[in-house]
Amino acid sequence: MKRLTDSEERIMQILWKLKKGFVNDVISEYADPKPAYTTVSSIIRILEKKGFVAHKAYGPTHQYYPLIDKDEYTQRYLSTIVKDYFDNSYSKLVSFFAQNKKLRRQELEEILKMIGDLDD
Repeated sequence: MKRLTDSEERIMQILWKLKKGFVNDVISEYADPKPAYTTVSSIIRILEKKGFVAHKAYGPTHQYYPLIDKDEYTQRYLSTIVKDYFDNSYSKLVSFFAQNKKLRRQELEEILKMIGDLDD
């Protein structure tokens, strides 16, 4: 799966939230200052070429919807990060966050509980 740019990912986040929408629907989800219509439209067409988005035509306008589920993208993207930056080790990923004080003790305990629940 191709990696999305920050702009593409922002639009995908909006489409996952909306489920489907026209370019103006996507733009309305941005805070001010809102991006230009042509910018959003161009990025959506790129997402279509990459296979992330499809559309239904209503005359000259198009309603867009995601083809890739958010959970599927998240799983694939996270797997790539773990592979490329943490030697394919989720324990190194957790260790990285723990050592950099990005995880609180309570969060680590929750992770351990989840792991324990998997063993049951």
